[in-house]
Amino acid sequence: MYSTEQKLHFSTNLLEWYGRHKRDLPWRRSKNPYYIWISEVMLQQTRVDTVIPYFHRFVEQFPTVEALATAPEEQVLKAWEGLGYYSRARNLQSAVREVHERYDGIVPQTKEEVSSLKGVGPYTSGAILSIAYNKPEPAVDGNVMRVLSRYFLIEEDIMKPSTRTVMEKLARELILEGTASDFNQALMELGAMVCTPRSPHCLTCPVMAHCSGREAGMEEALPIKKKAKPPRPELRAVALIEGTGENAGKWLIRQRPQEGLLAKMWELPHVAWASDSWQSDEENQDELRSLLAEQEQIVIQPEGWFMDTEHIFSHIVWKMKVYRAKLLPASGQGPWAGANASFPTGDSWMPFHYRWVGPEDLGDYAFPNVFVRIMREWQEQGE
Repeated sequence: MYSTEQKLHFSTNLLEWYGRHKRDLPWRRSKNPYYIWISEVMLQQTRVDTVIPYFHRFVEQFPTVEALATAPEEQVLKAWEGLGYYSRARNLQSAVREVHERYDGIVPQTKEEVSSLKGVGPYTSGAILSIAYNKPEPAVDGNVMRVLSRYFLIEEDIMKPSTRTVMEKLARELILEGTASDFNQALMELGAMVCTPRSPHCLTCPVMAHCSGREAGMEEALPIKKKAKPPRPELRAVALIEGTGENAGKWLIRQRPQEGLLAKMWELPHVAWASDSWQSDEENQDELRSLLAEQEQIVIQPEGWFMDTEHIFSHIVWKMKVYRAKLLPASGQGPWAGANASFPTGDSWMPFHYRWVGPEDLGDYAFPNVFVRIMREWQEQGE
């Protein structure tokens, strides 16, 4: 289907270009499969420049398979805080624990074994095996599919599994003997630095001469990708509950359930809106007060609007209105009987753990970034 000349030109020129232009990235300074694995998981849906400081901190905190396997999950989530997609961190630790227990802490070298680890799909397994062990396995991600779509003029929807299968077969054929590690990294590098999603830098591309997409004038139209559904909006009202007395300068936070979205992470109390539109601030605060009392047995006195913000997931986006509030004495007995109640650490009496925390305590808890932003904004306005 594709000529030998076109494929050979691609592989040889790409490798020569990579040898001269590759970026000095921290995970490229080692063939340690554990480090490469961490970097590949972090790089999923996250920019390289963002990942670099996280990678340095993560491997410093968890330098070995054993260190990550035996670490408390809360500590791992805290180290991951800000990267998002926290299931990546949980799956990584779960898989590393399996490596620790089943493979004596050595990342396996076969496709079957690596692919059986939790959260390790075709791309990640190919990246580990090729980059760390120089195994001739393809590592096909979005960057790679874009490059191959353009160079070989592949007009199939890259979101289809059948197209990915074609791409993986083609990528495997392009790997020259003994070059898998450099070749896969070079292919990723070309997609990231030259064959970019918009306005590709064709004139500086090392494989421009035989690029079928460029010859057809389709370099910017490719790859063909069916548009994903935009994340659905959800309205959420947030209570920034400020402490008084001995808890002055602190906020009330709660821990999310043990399973599901953002499992076990900490957050400011908030409630989902049944309506698809906001009301007036006064009505919003009344509804927030009512829902927290009903759902959480928390009695608050809202004290006005503080800020609007949002938190974007792959499938939903939380549109959030934040209201400052104070905790009021609850009727009857129990842990909510006073504004400065001492909250129990167990969760047998309520579905969430609660804590009073101040700015100095934020390093002890893993939060989705949006709640850190809210608390930092409150702190800055108070200075």
